[in-house]
Amino acid sequence: MYITIGIMFVLGYVAIALEHPIKIDKAASALFTAVICWVLLILGKTEIFPELGEEAVHFIGEDLMHHLSEIAGILFFLLGAMTIVELVDTHGGFSLITDKITTLKKSKLLIILSVVTFFMSAALDNLTTAIVMATLLRKLISNKKDLWLFAGIVIIAANAGGAWSPIGDVTTIMLWIGGQVTAANIVSKLVLPSMVCLAVPLIIMVFRMKGNVETPSEDEDDGHKLEIPLKEKKLVLYLGLSALLFVPIFKTLTHLPPFMGVLLGLSVLWATTELLHKKKDVEKKKKLSIGAVLEKVDTTSILFFLGILLAVSALQTGGHLGQLASLLQSSIGDIWIINILIGFLSSVVDNVPLVAGSIGMYDLTMFPQDHTFWELLAYCAGTGGSCLIIGSAAGVAIMGILKIDFIWYLKNITLLATLGYLSGVLTFWLLNMMI
Repeated sequence: MYITIGIMFVLGYVAIALEHPIKIDKAASALFTAVICWVLLILGKTEIFPELGEEAVHFIGEDLMHHLSEIAGILFFLLGAMTIVELVDTHGGFSLITDKITTLKKSKLLIILSVVTFFMSAALDNLTTAIVMATLLRKLISNKKDLWLFAGIVIIAANAGGAWSPIGDVTTIMLWIGGQVTAANIVSKLVLPSMVCLAVPLIIMVFRMKGNVETPSEDEDDGHKLEIPLKEKKLVLYLGLSALLFVPIFKTLTHLPPFMGVLLGLSVLWATTELLHKKKDVEKKKKLSIGAVLEKVDTTSILFFLGILLAVSALQTGGHLGQLASLLQSSIGDIWIINILIGFLSSVVDNVPLVAGSIGMYDLTMFPQDHTFWELLAYCAGTGGSCLIIGSAAGVAIMGILKIDFIWYLKNITLLATLGYLSGVLTFWLLNMMI
């Protein structure tokens, strides 16, 4: 049964990858895979957990609820952030930004958006940044092929930007809070490798990009159609961005999970927009209400996220990921190769349990604070997920929002992301050799 769980997980990933050829939504495949993996854990409890006996069922149930609480935090964060972004978009707030981007030249626009994404991801986090940038891309580009190419580089930029910041990626946050790295050190050691990770694919893509982008017509913009006053657009935009920027501050001050900060920001923005529109006619008020906005939020991508994370957590509970980490250590041993492989694995399996497994295997007596191992782990786990679109939270979010095909990403972006990832590792190695 232990092997069967692994086989079902792989088959589930194949179904997700072949979403368009088999005509089954990836969310359905992810949810089915998750449930089947947990059912197989229960059916094979005596084989997988022989030492627990009849307590195995209780142990599996408790572990499921533990994982579900962590996943729920991510999903509520995603739901809250997506709602804030949609609320700003409905009020035409993003038109204030897109109107300032006057260039239509593909290469120049790609550079601007990539640099903005890189630094925004470090200030917010890669997931929130990906949601915001996906919305902006829809406002700037109408051609699907160009839209997806831009989105692919944005995913790389979001993950690269999150890797060097202590609050930019969930795995870096884990290492920072756990004491494996310090904030100042992780910034100084990883900012250059992360820049190279983005620069390599960006330069290649800039030389490929020719001509101008096709922009969507104005009548597709809700903010223009509803004739929102400029003051209201500005208020909702600034309040929405402030709510997102406040999340890491909220977490630092209260030590509560990030989703609590997002929900606080959403509640303030919600109340503000209700007060703004209380005197408007019923029809216009309805279009600008939170109810109308929630209808636009892509709940399918949230369910997909739920399925993916539950499926991975089944492998964690079953011991598959722990065995994989032990196998890497016993068969390889070299910290550079192990971390590079962890990066590639994070494009298939969620990087959080991989980093959690590494923290469990290597304590601070073996590798003290700010050791090369922890720095490289933060970089590899943060950026390696870009190699596949389902390998990072940013990728999954953009995949859901822009309906990007897994196979298309594999053909068009994976090689670029891999070159950037390995170039960043090489840069990190050269910096360490120089020091």
